[in-house]
Amino acid sequence: MHIYRTISEYKSYISQYRGRSTIGFVPTMGSLHEGHLSLVTQSKQANEITVASIFVNPLQFGPNEDYERYPRDEERDLSMLQRVGVEVVFIPNVGEMYPRPMQTRVSIVGISEILCGRSRPGHFAGVATVVMKLFHIIEPDFAYFGKKDLQQVALIERMVSDLNVPVTIVPCDTLREPDGLAMSSRNVYLSPSERQQATILHQALLGIETWMNQDENLTVLKLTQLIKQKIQTAPDAVIDYVEVLSYPDFQELTGLVAQARSFLVAVAVKFGSTRLIDNRVITFHKV
Repeated sequence: MHIYRTISEYKSYISQYRGRSTIGFVPTMGSLHEGHLSLVTQSKQANEITVASIFVNPLQFGPNEDYERYPRDEERDLSMLQRVGVEVVFIPNVGEMYPRPMQTRVSIVGISEILCGRSRPGHFAGVATVVMKLFHIIEPDFAYFGKKDLQQVALIERMVSDLNVPVTIVPCDTLREPDGLAMSSRNVYLSPSERQQATILHQALLGIETWMNQDENLTVLKLTQLIKQKIQTAPDAVIDYVEVLSYPDFQELTGLVAQARSFLVAVAVKFGSTRLIDNRVITFHKV
């Protein structure tokens, strides 16, 4: 496994393979878990070379968010990446990625302003900017992103399409703990009680079909209320949002749930100081 901390070192190494081997890319902020490794596995199955990056990007953290305390354990991360056979790891520091104050941002209007974008102003501009930089540095053929943050996947797909970036985005299914909690680097912040309560997110999402079967005239508003009521049975849950949107275009839905061809239910909930997200897409196979 080759480890590079500067752009020039990475570029020098990878130049011998570009055009001769397909390159898969898994961008991460470290604090890796099995969900990240599943992205690596999918990349390795499809590409001759898999590159992973580890970089906690300050541009996507707000002034009152957890940039300084975001979990970092480089030795553990590298050990995990080596275990699954990553060929190259790119680990720049902030000075390497941002050698002078950034005056450029990549902004995707519309989709970046809803859901987490409404709660975290500027977050997705920070995400899009660092991902664009990494795409130019790594120059992958394929890039792998988890569907746990489906809004982020959609935003990056739109950026790549609008700007003709020569990379194919591969969305990958969310990996979950045995009790259903979506794997996340932030799960380590949860107290034992909060960790147990956090399973309510997946339980609420699993209840969608039941509520739909019980009421064929179920409205979007009523479904939203039912999900909120379920989540609020966890005493420490503080709801940021529960939203039902059309999918894949992320437009506001009204009226009956059954009228939608496909819809997304997205939730963001805080347990103590830890904000968790989850989602589920429901598709009707109508004749």
